[in-house]
Amino acid sequence: MLTNRHATAPPGTGAPRQAPRSFGAVIGAYIALTKPRIIELLLITTLPVMFLASQGLPDWRLALSVMLFGTLSAGSANVLNCYVDRDIDVKMRRTRRRPLARHQVEPRNALVFGIVLGILSTVGLWLTTNWLAAAMSTGAILFYVFVYSLWLKRRTKQNIVWGGIAGCMPVMIGWAGITGELAWAPFVLFGVVFFWTPPHTWTLAMRYKDDYAAANVPMLPVVATERRVVLESIAYTWATVACSLLLWPVAGTTLFYPIVAAVLGAVCLWEVYRLLGRLNAGKSGVDLRPMRFFHWSNAYLALLFLAVAIDPLLA
Repeated sequence: MLTNRHATAPPGTGAPRQAPRSFGAVIGAYIALTKPRIIELLLITTLPVMFLASQGLPDWRLALSVMLFGTLSAGSANVLNCYVDRDIDVKMRRTRRRPLARHQVEPRNALVFGIVLGILSTVGLWLTTNWLAAAMSTGAILFYVFVYSLWLKRRTKQNIVWGGIAGCMPVMIGWAGITGELAWAPFVLFGVVFFWTPPHTWTLAMRYKDDYAAANVPMLPVVATERRVVLESIAYTWATVACSLLLWPVAGTTLFYPIVAAVLGAVCLWEVYRLLGRLNAGKSGVDLRPMRFFHWSNAYLALLFLAVAIDPLLA
């Protein structure tokens, strides 16, 4: 099923063919396929959970293994996503500079690269941590590729709502890597990332709405009014903040965590309501400034999980 996509860009839609000319350029192209900036965001949610699971500093060997093989796991999912999406990446300004869209890497080579990364991550986690972390890592890859990339993304406006589950898995993997089991605390943090993902992604999609429309990807901003997108973003942001505060009684944190979570949540809600205010003032499109909320949501998640890591050290 993966091999039926075409790599050749329609005339006038993609970036010019630019094959890498040096070893360094080749390496850079393969690294770019893994989407390092997305991996950074996933690791931001993984490491703090290991502090929480350990109730202090985690065993450095386990932490290193989870971070290393977790990086390979996320890289595998991202490479395979690039392989699946190579036909639409050439149509979108935001993605047309990716290696497959620019023909810097052959599709077959990217497919093999993604599979190899996935195998290495699974085997590595199994040998250095435990079977539960390895199984969840493999499940996250398969979910992201087959459920989100191949099924949901091009078929439903709910694509990122359910497809975002794959991005929630690092918190589960981090906890399981340390403890070998699961508890309510990682499920709460799973919920935080789950509710955080739609408004984060939708505000980006508002900025690149024309791209998604050209690629026939039914992201919510493409198929719904701006008011509906903003109102749903508000609802999901409230759910994110509420879920973040739930960690306090569930994990038995100190007062440090809920105070930080409440402050960060208040700022996040302020920013999403500013979107509604600009909409009510007659603003639309770029004038809504959706990227302001997008960038703040990145900071929100990073700072919230930093508080997750610091709290057990204070306790």
